Amino acid sequence: MKLIGIDDITVKFDGKAILDHVSLSVDKGDFMAITGPNGGGKTTLLRVMLRLLKPSSGKVCYYHDGVETTRLKIGYLPQKSNIDTRFPITVKETIKSGQIKKIFSRRSPQDDEEFKRIVDLCGVGDYLDRTVGMLSGGQLQRTLLARALVSNPEVIVLDEPLSYVDKTFERQIYSMMEDLAKEHTIVLVSHEMSVISGMANRHIIVDRGIHECHSHHHSFTECDD
Repeated sequence: MKLIGIDDITVKFDGKAILDHVSLSVDKGDFMAITGPNGGGKTTLLRVMLRLLKPSSGKVCYYHDGVETTRLKIGYLPQKSNIDTRFPITVKETIKSGQIKKIFSRRSPQDDEEFKRIVDLCGVGDYLDRTVGMLSGGQLQRTLLARALVSNPEVIVLDEPLSYVDKTFERQIYSMMEDLAKEHTIVLVSHEMSVISGMANRHIIVDRGIHECHSHHHSFTECDD
């Protein structure tokens, strides 16, 4: 069942195509691993997928139960460099901002339970009252991952989730991904593919265009255009 359809997308900056006539669908239950050279368009593809960037041509559609819809619950972990750490917001506020549904809607007990569960899962309980500017790179990454997961999204989109994390948390992220993949659809961009390629069921290489690769023994082989 399709959740996101990217149809013949081209993205140009200064007349140069970053993505050139790209089509891709993300289906329910996918664990899609995206890799490719620097500047090949990986993050641009994610931003188009999230409707943060309007393509020069082509369209992005979201689906619910096979019917086109205007909204999709997506949890997004951006690259750390996209976050303004000077903003005086605490870890707790950052994570809870992922739960805001409608203005004036009240928090439910389920929201609070989900918040506690995700705080434990991501291991951020010791510094909930710190502002994001006081965090190390790894702590900030945990915080942003918690924010992405706390709304129980239909699709989890992770842009380089292993940047800035120590080896211990890297292993934790792998085991979290395995658990999350049982119930969620995951789209993950990473340079570090060794472990992730073993978990993913789809492998996409982005270099202006898209090649989907079928993996055997955790390496990329048999690429289709």
